[in-house]
Amino acid sequence: MIQNTARPRGRPRSFDETGALEKATQVFWSKGYDGVTIDDLVAGMGVGRPSLYAVFGDKRAIFLRVLRAYAERKGGSAAKALLSPQSLRDSIAGFLRHAVESATQQGSAQGCLVVCVAPLVNDAEVQQFLQSTVAGGAALVERRFRDGISAGDIPPDFPVAVRAIQVTDFARGLTVRARIGTPRKTLLKDAEEAADLLLQLPSKTRRPKGA
Repeated sequence: MIQNTARPRGRPRSFDETGALEKATQVFWSKGYDGVTIDDLVAGMGVGRPSLYAVFGDKRAIFLRVLRAYAERKGGSAAKALLSPQSLRDSIAGFLRHAVESATQQGSAQGCLVVCVAPLVNDAEVQQFLQSTVAGGAALVERRFRDGISAGDIPPDFPVAVRAIQVTDFARGLTVRARIGTPRKTLLKDAEEAADLLLQLPSKTRRPKGA
């Protein structure tokens, strides 16, 4: 028997590509897109400069990969919260609570890379990606509202498209407020009240005067 003694081409990677991208996320979080240099990424990702260019590309390419991975991960968990088998009101509240919990997660930067960092990037592809992400989120909420109509939770003439956009606007607003330091407890309460407001239901809780 003749054994195949051919060596695999190239040297195997000495780093975890997914882990390196997660580290790059923190670099962009801490300095913003414009403030990040290749040296920052080399140090933060733990990847040598030749490997960084060969595997990930330049700063713009790295940011786009980071942004897409981040949005996919966050979007998946948000969809799970929204489409869980519960009442429409609880689904909307759960979606908004998820925005708050994600934006105030302990051990990570406050806010959201998609909401707080990416909109400041002057790049057509980034902006197009953000527009698609926003439209996709609104379409998902609209789908949940239509399910609510089918279930009899809201009337057939409920303004589905408009309210779907309002829900996602509320979620982004809560995220921005988390970024500027609004306490998580306050934001979670506001998320519950927003769900009632969006569905035109009486609020279960009222904030004391002066709070």
